[in-house]
This record gives sequence, structure tokens and C-alpha cells, in this order.
Amino acid sequence: MKIGFIGLGLMGIRMANNLIEKGNDLIVYNRTKYKAEPLIKKGAKIAGSPSELAKEANIIFTMISDPPSVEEIAFGELGFVKSMKQNSIWIDCSTVNPSFTKSIAVKVKKLNIRFIDAPVAGTVIPAEKGELLFFVGGDKKDVEEVRPLLEKMGKKVIYLGENGKGTSIKMVINLILGQAMIAFSEGMILGESLGFKKEDLFNVLIGGPVTAPFLAGKKEKIANNKFDTEFPLQWMFKDFQLAALTGYENNVALPLTNQAKELYALANKFGYGEKDFSSIYNFLSGMKK
Repeated sequence: MKIGFIGLGLMGIRMANNLIEKGNDLIVYNRTKYKAEPLIKKGAKIAGSPSELAKEANIIFTMISDPPSVEEIAFGELGFVKSMKQNSIWIDCSTVNPSFTKSIAVKVKKLNIRFIDAPVAGTVIPAEKGELLFFVGGDKKDVEEVRPLLEKMGKKVIYLGENGKGTSIKMVINLILGQAMIAFSEGMILGESLGFKKEDLFNVLIGGPVTAPFLAGKKEKIANNKFDTEFPLQWMFKDFQLAALTGYENNVALPLTNQAKELYALANKFGYGEKDFSSIYNFLSGMKK
């Protein structure tokens, strides 16, 4: 069984690498072809287009930046959907909005293609180690069929129900994640203005009852003012934009989410987009990039 993997960014390249290293026959596609070179050296085949990839693969994973890009790669002129085999499986690990996921699930099911939404929790280090969490929506039998592949890339597979449930919970998680980063940054900035050293604030706040556990992993970035990318700020901005849209679609007021969205929008505009999203601390503090 040949597996296709489309999207070899920070996360996708590491996920695909785990599949190869754990014995899977892989064909890959990425718009920037040189990013596939480490996988090719390990035996992966590179496809010239998404459509070409789909002609060979029985299962296709996608890890794409945003809904328009997923739409183009799946349904565009060289999109893979039209070339997929009957009863094959598309697993989308992209972080997109639930209504988008539901709409593409309906489209591909009409073509007798099985669809699973399986976004992940975790950044580049868990992806490299095969320790991601998968939040999965789709037919349960289909999920069980691909579970062994997901477990080669992650430490836990959480089945949540029908299509759209995986992307729904990922949206909730990223909404909380992004706001927690802003709240911690503001607390740090206020504490420093009151005369505390960063290290003293870290000792009190990190691991305490009012801070999220993930912030321990952001400590060194803030301490050293070096925001090497694990999760780009531009994608956090994108996720907040999609969360705001989802709130509108479901008649849910999200006032703090919309405020946070605009902060990430400003940081993105002023050049922080490709840095880790924890660089919102740097932006809010008024420090130079």
C-alpha cells in the first residue's frame, strides 16, 4: 500500500519522515520541491503534481496551511481529488474551520472517497519524535483502518465523531492556546515594569496554578529574545481569523478572541509572522524584532 503525503512544511516534513522511518512506502508532493529532498534520500518518491500523486496512493495525507490552499491542492486544475481511486482515503491534518471541513467531506463522499479530518496538537519537536495528538472526525471504521498510520506519527489518537469534529476541537484548543500566550506576555511585561527580573517571574509563574503547561516550553524564547519557529505567528493569526468566522457562523460571541485576532494581525503586519507565535511577547513589549 502506497501512502501519499502532501505538504512538507515544518510539521508535514517531520510527520512524513516518521512514516518512512517506520517502514511505509511514501510518495510526496510539495509546491517547493527542494523541501522533499531529505525524504527522497530515504526512499520516498516525489510526484510532479497532486494529481500524479493520487494516481499511485491508496491513502493521502494533507498538511496544508489554510483552507484556500487545501481547496486548490485538492480541487484545482492539478488537484488530487479527481485522480483518487474509488474507496481510497483522504486524511486532512490541516488546521481549518469546521464548516470548510464539512463541505469538502460532502464533496468527496459523492465521489466515493472516504474522508477523515485529523488535525494535530503539538509543534515541531513532538512531530519529530512521533508524539503528536490527533483529533479525529469521520467514519469510525475508516478511522480504525488508518489508526496504525496515525500512531506512527503520534502518541494518541482521539476519535471525536463525524467529520468536522476533529477540526472543531482543534479550533477550540488553538483559541485557548493563543489567548494564553497573550495573557502570559502581558503578565510578564507588567511584572518587569514593576521591577522583577524575568527569571524571578518565570520561577513564580511557570508551573504554577494560573499558567498553562505549554508556557514552560516558551520560557527560553522569551528569556533570550530568540523566537525560533515552532508554530509561526502568521498561522496563529489565521486560526484566530477562522475561529472568529466560526463564531459568526454559529451565532456565538467571541469578544476576547476577536481582540486577540487583531493583536496577532498587527504583529503579523509588523514582521513577526514567520517567528514563533510566542514572539507576541516581543511585539507587546515594544522591543525590536
